[in-house]
Amino acid sequence: MDNGYVILGIVGLLFLSMYGYAYASVAMEKAREKRAIKAEIKKEELRLEKMAINQKAREEKLNQLNKRSEEIKRELENLEGFKKEVEVKKLKIS
Repeated sequence: MDNGYVILGIVGLLFLSMYGYAYASVAMEKAREKRAIKAEIKKEELRLEKMAINQKAREEKLNQLNKRSEEIKRELENLEGFKKEVEVKKLKIS
């Protein structure tokens, strides 16, 4: 009788170990998938962050170009005004 319980225990342990081995591979696969998903999310976040930084840099350059364009327009207007003043003085002198 004692030998029967020992054999039954060994068979039970065998089935438990087979179940554990099968479940471990499934659990490891799920863990790999979670890591891959996390890595993909991190990669996407970095890409979006880089895009935001690049967009900000483009906007800053555009603002600088617009400011410079306005400065040039003001200078041209000043030159036009100066040119008109010079022409008026020439007409008065003539």
